[in-house]
Amino acid sequence: MAQKRISVGIIQENPIVGDIEGNLNLAISAIEDLSSNGSPDIFLFSEMFITGYPPEDLILRDDLLKYAYDAVKKLSEVKPESFVVIGYPKKEGDLIYNCAGVLRNHSIITEYKKQELPNYEVFDEKRYFEPGSSPGIFEVSGLRVALSVCEDIWHEKVIKQAYDNKADLILNINASPYHLKKIENRKELLINHSSKYSLPIVYANQIGGQDELVFDGTSMAIDGRGKQVIQLAKFKKDLKTIIFEDKEGCLEAHSEMIIPDDNELEEVYQALVVGARDYIEKNKFPGAIIGSSGGIDSALTAAIAADAIGADKVRTFMMPFEYTSDMSVEDAAELANNLGIKHSTIPIGQIYDSFSCSLEDEFSGKEKDITEENLQSRCRGVILMALSNKSGDLVLTTGNKSETAVGYSTLYGDTAGGFCVLKDVPKTMVYELSKYRNSISKVIPERIIERPPSAELAPDQKDSDSLPDYDILDKIIELYVEQDKSKEEIANIGVDKKIVDRVIRLIDLSEYKRRQAPLGVKITSRGFGKDRRYPITNKFLK
Repeated sequence: MAQKRISVGIIQENPIVGDIEGNLNLAISAIEDLSSNGSPDIFLFSEMFITGYPPEDLILRDDLLKYAYDAVKKLSEVKPESFVVIGYPKKEGDLIYNCAGVLRNHSIITEYKKQELPNYEVFDEKRYFEPGSSPGIFEVSGLRVALSVCEDIWHEKVIKQAYDNKADLILNINASPYHLKKIENRKELLINHSSKYSLPIVYANQIGGQDELVFDGTSMAIDGRGKQVIQLAKFKKDLKTIIFEDKEGCLEAHSEMIIPDDNELEEVYQALVVGARDYIEKNKFPGAIIGSSGGIDSALTAAIAADAIGADKVRTFMMPFEYTSDMSVEDAAELANNLGIKHSTIPIGQIYDSFSCSLEDEFSGKEKDITEENLQSRCRGVILMALSNKSGDLVLTTGNKSETAVGYSTLYGDTAGGFCVLKDVPKTMVYELSKYRNSISKVIPERIIERPPSAELAPDQKDSDSLPDYDILDKIIELYVEQDKSKEEIANIGVDKKIVDRVIRLIDLSEYKRRQAPLGVKITSRGFGKDRRYPITNKFLK
C-alpha cells in the first residue's frame, strides 16, 4: 500500500488593504512562482489576503465585499487541479464572516468561518464579524485537513474540534502583527498544541506594514511530535513547500531545516524598517524629510529611513538656534555623510525673532519660560511642513515612547509630521538599536550615542533636568502603560514613590498630546494608539 503524503506550499506575501485586484494578481503570481519547481498539493495563503488586513470599516461596504468574493471566484480558475487555501470576508444575509476558503475545480469546495474573534489590543473583530461554529475539513490524498484562522490557534477549542473530527493536519492562516516576544510565544503555543494532540500544524502569516501595524511573517510548520521543522523569513516575502509523510499513523516532515536563532534587536529594527517603508511607499510619498538635531532619536530615524526607502529618497535638515551646540551641527552633518543622504542647514534665528517681535506686546511684563522653548520647536515644525508641502515628501517625526508617554514634546513643533518611526520604542531601546545598527555598518557617530541627551532649547539643558533617568522612566512606563500596574505595585519594585506619582501624572496629563500626534510603528505589547484608548477628560487617579 502506497505511503500517504501531502505537500503544502506556504506563501508569505504583503497584500495591501483595499487593493483587491492587486492582491488577486499577487496571489496568482505567487502560485506561478511556487509551481515552477512542481506544484504542491495545497497552496496556503494568509488571513484576509484578498482584502488585506485589517480592513477596518471598509469591511462594512457591500461593494468591497462583492469585489472580494468575485476575486476569490476568479482565483479558483487559476490552478483547478490543486487546492488553494486563502482568506477573505463573506457576507451572508446581514452577517459578515472571516473565512478561509478551499478552492478547487473552479469552485469553493470548503469554507471555514473563524470561530475565535479577537477583541483586545489592536483587534476589533467583534465589531465586524460573526463567529463560525463548524469545523472546516477537507480531504487530500486520503488525509483529512482541518482549517483554522489566526486567533483560533490561541485557543484549544478549534484544535480539539479538529482532533475529534480525525484531522491529520491543521492549517492555520494568519494576519498576526508583530510585537516583542510575539514570535517566541507563537512557537511555544504551536509546539504545545502539536505535542498534546499529535497533530502537525502549518502556520502561514503575512508580512508588511499597515499603518502602525507590522506583520513579521515567520511562517512555520510543526510536526506531529511537536518539533518545529521549517521557518520562513522574518519580515520578507518567502515561499516554501513542506512535505509530510504518514509514518505509523503520524505525519512526519519529509525534510527539515535548521531554524535560525531569534535576535530581538534585529527583529525590532526590521519591524521599524518595514513599517516605515510600507507607510511611505504604499501611500505613494516620494521620499522622507527629517529634522536632524544631532541627537540620537533623529539619528536612528534617519538610519531607518535610509534603510527603508534608500538614501537618495531621504533628506535631513539641521535647524540651529543660539542654544544649538557646534557638536550637534557637526554630528548631524557627519550622520548624513555616513548614510549618503542630502543634508541642509536652515537657521531659525530670524524666524524666531520675527515671532518674538510679533508677540512682544502680549508677552510684555512676563518672564521667559517654556513658551520660548516651545516657540523654537514650532519654528522648526513650520519649516519642515513647508518643505513637505513643496516636495510632497513625508515628514518623519523623531519622538520615542518615553517622551511620548510623559509629554516631553511640543505640539505643532517636534510632533509636526506624518509618521513617527520610534513612537513605540522606549529611549533605552533607542540606544540599543543605534548600537545594533552600527554593528552592521558604522553610520551613527559615536559621540551621538555617548553624549547625554538634550533638547537644546535652553542653555546647558539636559533631559535629566526634567525627567528621571531613562532606565527608571522606561520601567515605570512599561508597568503602567503595558501592564496596567497600580502606583502601589510600581512603587513596590523599589522606585521612589514621588517619582512614580510624578511620572504617572505626566502620562495621564499627556493624553491630549498623544491624540494629536502622528501614528507610528507598534513594537511593544501595548503602544499608544489602537492599543490604549484612554479618555482625555478623565479624573481617575489625577
